[in-house]
Amino acid sequence: MRLEDLLRDSALAAEVRGDTSVEISDLAYDSRHVGPGTLFFCVTGLSRDGHEFAGGAVEAGAAALVVERPLELGVPEVQVAEARAAMAPLAAAFWGDPTEDLTVIGVTGTNGKTTTAFLVRHLLEDAGRRCGLLGTIQRVVGGEVEEVERTTPEAIDLQATFRRMAEAGDEACVLEVSSHALVLHRADAIRFDLKVFTNLTQDHLDFHEGMEDYFAAKRLLFTAEGGAPTIELEGGVSVVNVDDPYGRRLAEELAEGPSGDRVTFSPGGGEADLSAREVAFDAGGSTFTCLSPAGALEVRTPLPGDFNVANALAALAVAQALGLDLRRAGAALASAGQVPGRFESIDEGQPFAVLVDYAHTPEALQNVLEAARRITQRRVISVFGAGGDRDREKRPLMGRAGAELSDLAIVTSDNPRSEQPEAIIEEIVAGIDSALVGEGQVVVEPDRRAAIARALEAAERDDTVVIAGKGHEQGQEFERGRKIPFDDRDVAREELRRLTAAAR
Repeated sequence: MRLEDLLRDSALAAEVRGDTSVEISDLAYDSRHVGPGTLFFCVTGLSRDGHEFAGGAVEAGAAALVVERPLELGVPEVQVAEARAAMAPLAAAFWGDPTEDLTVIGVTGTNGKTTTAFLVRHLLEDAGRRCGLLGTIQRVVGGEVEEVERTTPEAIDLQATFRRMAEAGDEACVLEVSSHALVLHRADAIRFDLKVFTNLTQDHLDFHEGMEDYFAAKRLLFTAEGGAPTIELEGGVSVVNVDDPYGRRLAEELAEGPSGDRVTFSPGGGEADLSAREVAFDAGGSTFTCLSPAGALEVRTPLPGDFNVANALAALAVAQALGLDLRRAGAALASAGQVPGRFESIDEGQPFAVLVDYAHTPEALQNVLEAARRITQRRVISVFGAGGDRDREKRPLMGRAGAELSDLAIVTSDNPRSEQPEAIIEEIVAGIDSALVGEGQVVVEPDRRAAIARALEAAERDDTVVIAGKGHEQGQEFERGRKIPFDDRDVAREELRRLTAAAR
């Protein structure tokens, strides 16, 4: 594709220097992935400036550069205000605007994105509509599962994946959309047909200036204000949880503005297009009555907990918005599988329950522990920590939630990254009543494997052990990007087997 055609199709505002008839065969923002004919984006990041790697990109065969300042390296230059923001429209044009060929459902919110996305895909597949998936745990393209590195990939990778989905026969795609992706323009130039808001609770305040700034970032998916992409995000249907205070605000704004239709849902049984009543759950799953435009639906899902009722109701609201048979969708939820690392049960024949969950925010930890309490005959034992180089304000809140909702709380390391695990733990413990620590209800064990082992050793018949924070993750991150293999689920299984062997 010629550079001049790419620029025309993207409608990108830019100052162009050099021969625009050069052929572009690929796009890259990482100089290590540059080959002959590549259009290289000089992205300015938090720690590195892509302009510093432009020379190497040209040596590797880059045919042209997207820059924020003139470099004069002997190849055509497309100068823009922000190279990162230029990636999405150019990538969409390069790959033939692939989301025009897909029904795209974007899911955003602090908690519940992954499970909601899995459930939405399950309902679409059940309805005979082949659906791709892009999320925190995995991506699915043409029915094939692939590994992922981040919740929402960079725009170049996203658009390329959308094209692969369309070519592989996918009719739809459901993707998790993070606040980082919205602010950093990764989700620009996507033609969303539906946009889902699950909830908003404290997280990522290392990146956002406060909760209002965090909400403003999530709001971009629905209104496109304050950083509108080349292809407007406005339009489509918005599916909003009105039990959440921020969700109510968003729904009210959408009702007053020109941002398309909306479908509301209320997990707590309030006034909404879909609401849940008569909620009950045990270790085997949840049941509830869904009041909907199709009438009252009796729903069962194998996912226990009030938070999973909210996720299931969000998926049903998407089904309603897409015009699927709602009664069939409600029945299909019963066959939805367990989501990896989301309230996932670990069973090695032990006489107590073990659950692994990704809960890494105060609200999520509270929800998981409250759900565990309702399905436990005896004690709740928790293992949790907090990530390094991330929102420090949530650490004492995590400590308070974990201590108050557990009979025994073991505070440990999560992904410490560049920080000392003991320093993070100290900030977590600062939120806990010192009397609880003194009485032994709260124990500190920085070594995560040792903490998990300690919790399992302390568990007795009919207790429930909740291992929170990392969920599906398969590594633990330390300083300078060092990562060691670590999967809470595998470690729990290994320690349970060790206990069983020792008891023989």
